[in-house]
Amino acid sequence: MSSITDTAVATSRNRRLDISTFLQRFGTAGIFIILVVVASLWSDIFLTKLNMLNVLRQVASSAGIMAVGMLFVILTRGIDLSVGSIAALGSVLTGYFVAIHGYSTPATILFVLLAGAGCGVVTGFFVAYLRLPSFVMSLAMMAIARGLSLIISDGRPIPLGDNGTAFTDFGSGFLFGIPQPVLLMFAVFIVGGIVLNFTKFGRIITAIGSNEEAVRLSGIAVPRYIIAVYVISGMLASVAGIISSSRTAVGSSQVGVAAELNVIAAVVIGGASLMGGRGGVVNTFLGALIMGIIANIMNLAGVPGYHQQVYMGLIIIIAMLIQYSAGTLKHG
Repeated sequence: MSSITDTAVATSRNRRLDISTFLQRFGTAGIFIILVVVASLWSDIFLTKLNMLNVLRQVASSAGIMAVGMLFVILTRGIDLSVGSIAALGSVLTGYFVAIHGYSTPATILFVLLAGAGCGVVTGFFVAYLRLPSFVMSLAMMAIARGLSLIISDGRPIPLGDNGTAFTDFGSGFLFGIPQPVLLMFAVFIVGGIVLNFTKFGRIITAIGSNEEAVRLSGIAVPRYIIAVYVISGMLASVAGIISSSRTAVGSSQVGVAAELNVIAAVVIGGASLMGGRGGVVNTFLGALIMGIIANIMNLAGVPGYHQQVYMGLIIIIAMLIQYSAGTLKHG
């Protein structure tokens, strides 16, 4: 009788593990497919080539590229609330270096990337060495970066002008029929996937999120890796700022307002655990697309912008509930 009971318990536990694994691996893809079907039935415009390219453009300049950096941070059990403000700083610096100082395109890109990396170094240093909570430190950096963008631009947009032709050509250009910013986003996700899945660096940051103390005791310099993920996040946020400037032909301190909400949502909907150690690039990409599709549907339906923020918040809650349910099934 006891063996029969044990067998039943084991079978029930295995079933819960199977369901949990399925939700973690394919839940995001399932949500994506359902959303596409619903959206296509909702609007005849949704599946048109023009609208699809518009969705991809929006994702590339908002949550898409920044989501890769955020994924790396979240894998280490951290959070980066400064990405939207760093994107604004990157946008303003693009206009500042190009239009005001007349720097070349390569020099401008280099300086903007260094600025984003510098923000990441500061945040990462305080988190890694002084053990400040990443939430608090990145919140402080969010205020600093936004403030710097307002100071440099004097609160006004900076037109790129004739010196910014290379940027505007990139922002509006196509290659193989696909917008160039979208191709850049694809490249970032591909490189991010390679780094995360096939390099020592990727394995270590995942291990840090799973058990930081064990990684530390194995002789690995954990603080260096923590700083590195914030540097990556800062640099990719500055890239998003450059893309925004290339699309609008201005450097603006209003870029990335509340973008951290969409970026975190994309990563969480993609199945990454806010407790660290779990997440993937493919699902993060699908999560970013889901956020873009939801925003597109609401725009097509004429939902006011303020209401959209409410719905985005509800989406994050639902994603967390799904994640919690999967964890409960796995450990219950």
